[in-house]
Amino acid sequence: MRPMLSDRAQNLLKILVERYIADGQPVGSRQLSKISGLELSPASIRNVMADLEEMGFIASPHTSAGRIPTPKGYRIFVDTLMTIQPLHEIERVQLTEQIRPDDPRQVVAAASHLLSDLTHFAGVVLAPRIQGVGLKHVEFIQLSEKRVLLIIVATSGDVQNRILVTDKAYTPSELVEAANYINQHYAGMDFDLLREKVRGELSQLHRDVSTLMAALVESRGQGSDSSGVVVTGERNLLDSNELSSNMASLKKLFNVFEQKTQLMEILDASQNSQGVKIFIGGESELVPLDEMSVVTAPYEVDGVVVGTVGVIGPTRMAYERVIPIVDITAKLLSSALSQH
Repeated sequence: MRPMLSDRAQNLLKILVERYIADGQPVGSRQLSKISGLELSPASIRNVMADLEEMGFIASPHTSAGRIPTPKGYRIFVDTLMTIQPLHEIERVQLTEQIRPDDPRQVVAAASHLLSDLTHFAGVVLAPRIQGVGLKHVEFIQLSEKRVLLIIVATSGDVQNRILVTDKAYTPSELVEAANYINQHYAGMDFDLLREKVRGELSQLHRDVSTLMAALVESRGQGSDSSGVVVTGERNLLDSNELSSNMASLKKLFNVFEQKTQLMEILDASQNSQGVKIFIGGESELVPLDEMSVVTAPYEVDGVVVGTVGVIGPTRMAYERVIPIVDITAKLLSSALSQH
């Protein structure tokens, strides 16, 4: 249960968070006294700040007498204290002009680029899963003793290649036989249906075909090509002192972008929410860094949620500006994809 804060404490916390977001420097009681507009002495403000610190909303860095928000402080700020800023007209026009009912892949990539450009952080979009795409043809080619090239041709014309590392060495004739079997029995089948069907039949298939079928099914859910996560502007985060000052944190962050599995978990979790959802580092196991926040919103096609858009940046971000950008991007993407 969140502790109750007096109006005075809420006002001072709001001003402190806004000031810290604006200039990145710890905020002292004397500075708060000058900018708060409240008729409070520095001593009274120090008492309120001591209470806020005891409750875990602010903290004191070792190098300064001032205070900075904690993840808990950011949380109460974005949930109850923040004043959302309306989008500038030029930003609204930019979004409207570039997120249009075009090719779905282009409009998803455009949304990611725009999120990055407008916020100067990383834009991320979980692309919609295209329904009704099936397997047209599969081929296995031996590369070395235990390495096999898997070529998947979808009914949409999409071609994907995967290198499989196998437990046993397959002969070329065994690979041809397995591909012939798969093409004969599963060609034309939707990939989602194929995945369910194969899981039920693997134990009944011949061992060699079973192993290669399992690899085929799993390959559709792995790798950056098929993960469905579009990330743009990762390098913008190098400009954030909070994220770039710690090399270990930076390495961890870029590992997240490379692997994309944690991003998928965050974006998947966002699909069940109504409207904008904010993940603040340090309060959720989903967010890998204390200094990182993710602002997301689900988008729809014909009323059905199919994906998520979001912005990844430091916890010290201008949430009141980022939130409407993410919200409007999600709505425009919903409209564009529904018209497609």
